[in-house]
Amino acid sequence: MALDPATAPWWTRATVYQVYPRSFGDGDGDGVGDLRGVLAHLDHLEALGVEAVWLSPVYPSPMRDGGYDVADYQGVDPLFGTLADLDALIAALHARGMKLILDVVLNHTSDAHPWFQASRRSPDDPKRDWYWWRPPRPGFRGGEPGAEPTNWRGYFGGPAWTYDATADAYYLHLFDTSQPDLNWEHPPVRRALFEMLRWWLARGVDGFRMDVINLVSKDLPLRDAPDRGPDGLGNGFPFVESGPRIHEFLQELHREVLGSAGTVLLTVGEMLGVTPEQAVAFTDPERREVDMVFTFEHVTLDQAPGDKFDVRPLPLPLLKGTLARWQEALADRGWNSLYLGNHDQPRAVSRFGDDRPAWRERSAKALATVLHLHRGTPFVYQGEELGMPNHPFASLDAFQDVESTNYVRFARTLGLSDDAILARLNAKSRDHARTPVPWTAAPDGGFGSATPWLPLHPDHATFAADAQRADPHSVLHHYRRLIALRRALPVVALGGFRPIAPDHERLWAFERRLGDEALLVVANCSDADLPLAGTGVTVPYGAELLLGNLRPEDAPGDRGTLRGWEARVLRIEAGRDRAQGEGTTGDEPARTAMPLVDDLRRTVRTGGRRFTRDERNER
Repeated sequence: MALDPATAPWWTRATVYQVYPRSFGDGDGDGVGDLRGVLAHLDHLEALGVEAVWLSPVYPSPMRDGGYDVADYQGVDPLFGTLADLDALIAALHARGMKLILDVVLNHTSDAHPWFQASRRSPDDPKRDWYWWRPPRPGFRGGEPGAEPTNWRGYFGGPAWTYDATADAYYLHLFDTSQPDLNWEHPPVRRALFEMLRWWLARGVDGFRMDVINLVSKDLPLRDAPDRGPDGLGNGFPFVESGPRIHEFLQELHREVLGSAGTVLLTVGEMLGVTPEQAVAFTDPERREVDMVFTFEHVTLDQAPGDKFDVRPLPLPLLKGTLARWQEALADRGWNSLYLGNHDQPRAVSRFGDDRPAWRERSAKALATVLHLHRGTPFVYQGEELGMPNHPFASLDAFQDVESTNYVRFARTLGLSDDAILARLNAKSRDHARTPVPWTAAPDGGFGSATPWLPLHPDHATFAADAQRADPHSVLHHYRRLIALRRALPVVALGGFRPIAPDHERLWAFERRLGDEALLVVANCSDADLPLAGTGVTVPYGAELLLGNLRPEDAPGDRGTLRGWEARVLRIEAGRDRAQGEGTTGDEPARTAMPLVDDLRRTVRTGGRRFTRDERNER
């Protein structure tokens, strides 16, 4: 069922920008980014054209897991500023026509949260049932090896249970030992969380990104997993991912909070292990659960089962086929989120593109082109619009993320050398996404402090924001054009998706169509020239080049060949019928026209502003 452009929700044509505040901008010079640092760079976000900002957690926290271990849901950690600073950010975004999406962690809290501290004091405490407390396994004493209530492995490695001597019991934590899981089976827990969310909505928040929300329903009774791995632990994930009451819980959340807010919110559920078919049920508007989900399927394709750091080759047909399957599954009901990177993933250009100096810029543009031309809501992670690559960490001691430091200990038990572990972390550590954004070429990158909490990339001057802002052919301006394209053309936001040459190992190609309007997207995902003849791509006569990623001095004379990491978006004339086979393989040049953004600058207002001169040059 196609959405009507006149009535489709605002987020179908929007782009969301994720801010990880610890690494965005340092407003007080203490080495850690903060809310005042975010406020200082709102011009950058407004010029980019995004309509919403997803703010990673700024709550009071011991920071064992970067703030995703929440000690107080209704405050701001002094590290980031004050609640007044957050109110000021909400007001400033709204004044610029942008929305704030708050990151909320509803599956677990920090062990420093008052709820957990009360629950561990006594079996009779009213908060005892707010968490998953269990006695040692029969025949064992608390703290003995094998005494854990189940054999589950946590997502960060090690047992998913920790013994607490004060409580004389084990508590469940699917992530770090400092992140005990909340018991959603206990109604007072849900009521408290819903009340907290309503409190944030009253402060002006425009939606929520809900961390690992599909883990809140556990399959009862809690029991051992059938198979054990080399560490002696079992895979308990099937017992917690999208459990038996998950739809009931999400519908209650929508009924009690999200659907009664009096405004059109954006709700995103981060969901581990969810399939495209399950995503339809979660995002079907008639079911009233969430607007879209964050899938992990495409970001697990390059890793060995059970070990995300054991990197495997990723054939292009597998990656594009996975995303195409999600496009197909949610074509008639539900909605897709689109992302290649976020705070939990390494940098997209290093992972899926080519971060060598000769190819970093062009491959970053190519990846952005294919992602933003899919159907769904794109999410841009901070620095992605600059083509930021992975950081070249030189030693294991340089990593700070809890998942990475835990992995060092685990990998050593497997007999891996430190060099081998370093290579794995330099490919997949979450710390790559958390190094500071370089605003200038200055030694501190314009971050605001000489010694930030994580080091700046040693080559940050080559992709600093101020230099890219002055360069109309930069990665930054390419993102601006892509975002403008989505806001201006209904076919980009709402058109159908048809993959082309799905088995080709270097070509990423697909068609978008809405009524008589059609776009052809082609990208060469390699550093070698790629002739289109014989690939299965047919470029109809009169096709118009709307957007490309080459600099003018790199533009090829032969339009039938894609240069290394070249991407093109072509508009197909109304009335052309692809089924008739009319067209060319690309040997004849496509009709050359002014880029789309120049054409629309004269005729269309997008998001309340006209396109500017520096948005029209790239081909």
